[in-house]
Amino acid sequence: MDTWQQAALAAEIGNQAQVPVLSLAASASVRPSRQLGRPTLIQMGSNVSEQIRCISAIVHSYHWRRVIAINEDDAYGGNAEMLTLLSEALQRVGSEIEYHLSLPPISSLSDPRGAVPQELLKLLSTQSRVFIVLQSSLPMATHLFQEAGRMDFVGKDSAWIVTDSISSFLDSMDTSFIPYMEGALGIKSYYSKSNRPFLEFSAQFQKKFKSENPEEDNAQPGIHALRAYDSIAVITRALERLASDDTNTPNMLLKNILSSNFSGLSGNIIFEGGDLSNSNSLPFRIINVVRTDYKELDCWTQDLDNPLSREGGDKNCGRNTTKVLDDPVIWPGYLKRVPMGWEMPTDAKPLKIGTPANSSFDMFVKVDEAEADKRFTGFSIDIFRGVLKFLEQNYSLPYEFHPVVGTYEELVDCVYNKVITPISRF
Repeated sequence: MDTWQQAALAAEIGNQAQVPVLSLAASASVRPSRQLGRPTLIQMGSNVSEQIRCISAIVHSYHWRRVIAINEDDAYGGNAEMLTLLSEALQRVGSEIEYHLSLPPISSLSDPRGAVPQELLKLLSTQSRVFIVLQSSLPMATHLFQEAGRMDFVGKDSAWIVTDSISSFLDSMDTSFIPYMEGALGIKSYYSKSNRPFLEFSAQFQKKFKSENPEEDNAQPGIHALRAYDSIAVITRALERLASDDTNTPNMLLKNILSSNFSGLSGNIIFEGGDLSNSNSLPFRIINVVRTDYKELDCWTQDLDNPLSREGGDKNCGRNTTKVLDDPVIWPGYLKRVPMGWEMPTDAKPLKIGTPANSSFDMFVKVDEAEADKRFTGFSIDIFRGVLKFLEQNYSLPYEFHPVVGTYEELVDCVYNKVITPISRF
């Protein structure tokens, strides 16, 4: 099963039959499986909450203040949880979600290629151009990036971040699709590529895969292959313990599975509440999609006091990414600087510049209420207009002065609530 919807459906059947179900799909919920009424569901997928903390760290490192969250809808309520978690994480670093675009399940669309552009049209009225794809099936992601590219959403000054639900398939997906994602940042579950067990498994995997799929050009084992291998090891060990125990029941099999504790190819296999434990979780790789492949930029871990030590052959996994990424990023449109992450204001949606209407120092800012158009003068106004005149050599920046009657604290509140933009920021 490669989607949460499939895993949830199988788990419902597993609950009725009292049969444990191991899922490799990334969970659409931040709550443990047992709290969702699926006691027989065992999650081998990555932890959503840690990915969201990683996303907020990336957004903060590039000073993007507003983002657009995108997800493919499901019937299990997990998207609402992830959206809330992302909103809270962004607020802690001074950013916010400007717009949430919920795409319908691709299984419900008779013509995805026609439906996705209609959904993307809703983003034309937004200024943010930082797109975070929280959750999506691979078919939906394919249509999303193809149509977003045609509509110029994957262009200069835009940024795209995708979670493990998409980036985990980059090792095995059709390479003809990957260029549509070029410039995107991805969060990928970490696993060591240098230890002996992995190297032995990788050699056997590639040999068998190439013999069965000679037309495929992507033969590297990805995280799903490693977790599938580890899940078989989980079941094998549980059955071995079951064979030596007189109490041979489905509940005992589930108990043996949940008591697993060993080092697998995908990391430490320890369960808490039906999900892989976070206590020994490895960092995430931050990758950059380039041409028909991707490159690893850095690693991120929540543990600042005890970062993972570097291993031979594993890049940059001994630090926490809280500033900028170590390696240069290939951004959409081959932009050589960090994208602004927002679209320039238009005449229909100008910047609202807040000015104190009752300033005690009118040599800096003065609002003449007697004038019909409220004339604005003063040193700060002159500086603002001078800077704007310089900027307008390259692009237009429509704006409106908005007088605020009240204290400076009230003016600051208007800025904090995103009602106005302070003139001091320019």
